[in-house]
Amino acid sequence: MHRAFACSRFVGASAPTARFPRNRQTRSLGSKSAAAVNHFAKGGCGKQLSLNSRRPLSVRSASLFDALMGLAGSSGLVAKEDALPGRDRKMAVSPKHYVLGTPMEGPWPENMEVIIIANGCFWGSEKGMWRLPGGGIHSTAVGYAAGYSPNPTYEEACSGRTGHTEAVQVVYDPSKIALADILRWFWEAHDPTQGMRQGNDRGTQYRSGLYWFTEEQGALCKASKDAYEKALGRKITTELAPASDYDQVFYYGEDYHQQYLAKPGARPYCSAQPTQVSLPPFETWAPESVKHLTPKLTQDFWDKEAPSPHCVIRSPNAPIQWP
Repeated sequence: MHRAFACSRFVGASAPTARFPRNRQTRSLGSKSAAAVNHFAKGGCGKQLSLNSRRPLSVRSASLFDALMGLAGSSGLVAKEDALPGRDRKMAVSPKHYVLGTPMEGPWPENMEVIIIANGCFWGSEKGMWRLPGGGIHSTAVGYAAGYSPNPTYEEACSGRTGHTEAVQVVYDPSKIALADILRWFWEAHDPTQGMRQGNDRGTQYRSGLYWFTEEQGALCKASKDAYEKALGRKITTELAPASDYDQVFYYGEDYHQQYLAKPGARPYCSAQPTQVSLPPFETWAPESVKHLTPKLTQDFWDKEAPSPHCVIRSPNAPIQWP
């Protein structure tokens, strides 16, 4: 009997097909988990794989998806006591960033700061961040943030039973790029009013979120959210929280997800829904305590490079050259 699994972004639609990596085996987890593992082993939210067959099978309804993955696609977060146990062993990733050539893991140089962003499928979110110009983005990595289960796998995060959202760790040099610039790209690169989804991707693992490490970062995150909410004229549902609210806010994702859209054979998929509404000028919303953290990128940059639908997957992999 053949079994198939499709991620929520393709439920009710025809999904692209992909083949398994030859060196990846299905674990003995039972029929439901085995199907999920084989689907996700390629690194493919948005990909459909079938077991023991070269012919892709279709997922015809959301009910089948829900049956396969339980809480996946749910609009409510799993309770902490019901979350999967996770594991102690961290995910192994390559030592160097595939595009930037910088370290993937800390310790970071003393002048660097870190912010965690979540705005839909992490493939496109990460590419948008590493492409910001000026040499200020030191490193990026995709993973799972703001959940309960330590070191979750992709299939576990996508089950909705870990409490995590797909996220990007952004390590940046504030002398070369301002957090205000990163936040402007974050807000404008997706629709932060969609709750537990982004575009075709549905479930708590696609919720929008910002997670900070310093008081200044928190002040900018909250003030920019209020400003963008007024600009949109709709309630923003983005989760905002300090990293200290979590035992560990961010866990690295599998290596095959890191810088995925830059790698040979990658599927050009991004679920983000840019609204093409601009974040108001920094001086109109920044609190007095952080007005010295002025943007580095000028309005000329945003006039030319502001996020638009599908811009990330259509763009070169290298950072934007500006000016």
